[in-house]
Amino acid sequence: MFESLAMRIVQITAGAGGRICGSCLHDNALVRSLRRRGRDAILVPAYVPTTTDEENVSEKKIVCGGVNVWLQEYVPLFRHTPRWLDRLFDSRGLLDWLSSRTGGTKPADLGGLTASTLRGEAGHQRKEVEKLAEWLGRDVRPDIVQLSNVLLVGLARRVKQVTGAKIVCSLSGEDIFIEQIPEPHHAEIRGLLRERAADVDHFVALNESFADFMQSYLDVPRGRISVVPHGVDLAGFPAVPPDLRARRAARPGRLQIGALARVCPEKGLEQLVRAIAILARTHDVELLAAGAVITAEREYLEMCRGLAAELGIARRFKWLGQIDRPGKLRLLDSIDVFAMPTIHPEAKGLPVIEALAAGVPVVAPAHGGFPELLGASAGGERPGLLHVPADPADLARAISMVLDDPERATRMGRAGHEIVRERHTFDTMAAGHEAIYERLQATG
Repeated sequence: MFESLAMRIVQITAGAGGRICGSCLHDNALVRSLRRRGRDAILVPAYVPTTTDEENVSEKKIVCGGVNVWLQEYVPLFRHTPRWLDRLFDSRGLLDWLSSRTGGTKPADLGGLTASTLRGEAGHQRKEVEKLAEWLGRDVRPDIVQLSNVLLVGLARRVKQVTGAKIVCSLSGEDIFIEQIPEPHHAEIRGLLRERAADVDHFVALNESFADFMQSYLDVPRGRISVVPHGVDLAGFPAVPPDLRARRAARPGRLQIGALARVCPEKGLEQLVRAIAILARTHDVELLAAGAVITAEREYLEMCRGLAAELGIARRFKWLGQIDRPGKLRLLDSIDVFAMPTIHPEAKGLPVIEALAAGVPVVAPAHGGFPELLGASAGGERPGLLHVPADPADLARAISMVLDDPERATRMGRAGHEIVRERHTFDTMAAGHEAIYERLQATG
């Protein structure tokens, strides 16, 4: 299965079970893009299987299976069980079942487990770390091992010792999870991250803003962090930008605002509901929102629905749930403007890039990676507008500026369409990573 090529790349990705998450989407897209360019790259899920809305290229094998990781943390006996017994708990069917029933877990409940996994070969999951390192060294023999986020850096030291591979780590917004963990584990985890970051040869961020933030957060030199923007598979997206004026004229009735993000407070769905209520005073608008939701966050979704009813806009708020790729393309093909009003500075913003690829103008907060994404221009026009973070009135103002000027909205859509094809394609993403890999290999 692992034929001999000049460079062998392994991407290890923390799965999210049945929930589509940005990191799974990005890592799956990266491996697909590398393969298209002839690279020998594989995607290996950790903990539980990955879920994407595109072709899923992940291996069937799951490393550091979630059941064993949990048992080894909380039941000391399982830190010493034979491997034949461990394999029973690593069955894909069991892990699929587990991942569908762990949505009620919150970061605050995982402080001890997170700290233990960051200790790697010295933690309670040392047996899982050793099995992974042995498999990579014996069967895969990688030149590059890329970890999907810094919460996996506990694997780096032992993997590097056994395989000799260079270790790359993606930066994926992990601080949101970490900052929800209370003391005493929060301080312990921050210390372990800084210690274990030294085992990583290079880090990759999706934008300059998050690269600068994580330089301080991990206490690593800025020169060890590169920026490679996310790249979109353009299959299914319009080859030419849509005429948004014609779209609006052909669809009489309410103007449509689209949103696509995981349902959680930091993604700002509540802010958008409040903004729709403000807009509804002067515009005939409705919100089409979609995204993944887990049990722990369902209460937040219900709160947003209740808020819409309280503000008198329940019929203007349509919740579509988690949608597949065709559903996403249909959503983007039907809206007049896309909004992603995150409360927390965004490290990825993949839905915004997809909206731009579809030729739709975007409104997003002036923090995180959005000023970089929407500050670019093509033909003298920027692809979207920024608003004051966590300010529904200013969000409504920015959306209304797009809705009230169809000519400018069409120019914005064309600008975003062009920018994505210049800077956010599979080829640009793969080439950026290849340059890092080749540079690391050349250092010996």
